[in-house]
Amino acid sequence: MANLLEVRDLRVSFGTHEAVRGLSFDIAQGETLALVGESGCGKSATALSLMRLVPAPGRVTGSLRFDGHELLDLSPREIRQVRGQQISMIFQEPMTSLNPVLSIGAQIVETLRQHEDLSKAAASKRAVELLELVQIPEPQRRVFDYPHELSGGQRQRVMIAMAVACRPRLLIADEPTTALDVTIQAHILELLDGLRRELSMSLLLITHDLGVVAKHADRVAVMLAGEKVEEAPVARLFTQPQHPYTRGLLGASLNLADDLHYRGWKLPEIRHGIAEDGEPSFTVLPRSPRLGLHVADVRADAHSNASSEGDAVSATPLLELQDLRVDYPQRRGQPALHAVDGVSLTIARGETVGLVGESGCGKSTLSKAILRLVPAAAGAIRLRGTDLAPLGERELRPLRRHVQMVFQDPYSSINPRRTVAEILDTVLVVNRIGNAQQRRTRIAAMLDRVGLPSSALGRYPHEFSGGQRQRIGIARALVLEPDLLICDEPVSALDVSIQAQILNLLVDLKRDLGLAYLFISHDLSVVRYIADRVHVMQAGRIVESGDHRDIWRAPQHPYTRTLLDAIPGKAFDDARAA
Repeated sequence: MANLLEVRDLRVSFGTHEAVRGLSFDIAQGETLALVGESGCGKSATALSLMRLVPAPGRVTGSLRFDGHELLDLSPREIRQVRGQQISMIFQEPMTSLNPVLSIGAQIVETLRQHEDLSKAAASKRAVELLELVQIPEPQRRVFDYPHELSGGQRQRVMIAMAVACRPRLLIADEPTTALDVTIQAHILELLDGLRRELSMSLLLITHDLGVVAKHADRVAVMLAGEKVEEAPVARLFTQPQHPYTRGLLGASLNLADDLHYRGWKLPEIRHGIAEDGEPSFTVLPRSPRLGLHVADVRADAHSNASSEGDAVSATPLLELQDLRVDYPQRRGQPALHAVDGVSLTIARGETVGLVGESGCGKSTLSKAILRLVPAAAGAIRLRGTDLAPLGERELRPLRRHVQMVFQDPYSSINPRRTVAEILDTVLVVNRIGNAQQRRTRIAAMLDRVGLPSSALGRYPHEFSGGQRQRIGIARALVLEPDLLICDEPVSALDVSIQAQILNLLVDLKRDLGLAYLFISHDLSVVRYIADRVHVMQAGRIVESGDHRDIWRAPQHPYTRTLLDAIPGKAFDDARAA
């Protein structure tokens, strides 16, 4: 099969820093090549170089031959004709890639008319056809919608429609399903695979999700610190990985077949550093038995079991929701939307309760109701025996410190203009805790506990990696010494090895501080590892609850079975077992 793309000795540098160092690979016509590795390894820089979009002062050298033509020799006008028409790209975050003030139809029409000789009417008709192609419901109506009126999965479909509008020969998908629900992720990936076959496209799939790779790629190239360390067909890479880093990535990836739980095992981690010669280095910390975790063996109903002395789980619920309902008003004449519709659940001290379900099912609304950030229309929210639902702000203030939250994206939830010391100090000042010296001591101790150096205190959020920023978010939540931590998708956007570090940290903090967690996630493999009990939520209701083992082994509700069937990690398991 002839190669459509040939990359030879690609180097992408920014001053003295080389983001990509001597990378070479090929993609044949109709083939899917997956490019995997952790954040900062050079995956996105490689994609941008293929589109000739590396920002100044970046410099690209080497050879990029597409269909026999050298892309680096093309003039700005010539490369604009290639972009979108011959090579197209789907970006990771559609909300930041789509224009918020233009309808999605107008944006697709603009793409079509830029590259093809079409009238506005013909382009508008084609825009509807493209929305239908990517399975947007009611495309004739939705073509007039704006990006904020669509769900995350629908926005990603619009990005795909724009990317394939001119039937490109090579499609670059840069983390196209990160942070999407498991069922939406499955739909998007099946859609891409179907379009690849229908349009005879080649696909460069950039991802850190090895389950996605196992199911959808033909070959895999693994990158570390700007270099390719291994390349192989999918089956061989998963069954006979040659490089230690590849083995480390495979080991750090959670999947249902491993049947790991936090009470038994500490996850493998990859620690990065700099060798004596100045070159990047790494160390793989293997999976190990977890010692010293004194937690009761929580069954489906943890609260019916009296805990023994020293156990972290108490028989008395820390949090109890009873028939909780949260309503959102709709347009005039329409009934209110029951975002949370009669939910009852309990969380014991020292327990981790997982909450899973698709976007829009009410998970985040439920967490906001517990924090009293949205009002409850009915029901009770009992924290340490006190019903929060009827309380006013003055009565709530002293209770708020007992429940804190860790958000999915720490960068958007912490003040970028404040240093870490100022961010943490503000939390304590607002809650009237300690004098200046006491606050400094408390902040320093918390920073050490979450694994950040004392030098981090004087730095700003943009100076940290994604995993380090999440540690800052955890420190901010814990500095008030809460009883309950609500973790809303805390690891969904992190690389697998960073995800493992954060999960291990959360388990250690739970053991040391006696914390309880409400862990919200769409990643069922993560929930299986971290949770004692699990609730499955659909359309505002809890449709199934169970022990962390039983709910995966014998799901009762059809929706739970649908979620499990959509997990791409099953292909990961099959590839490793082959």
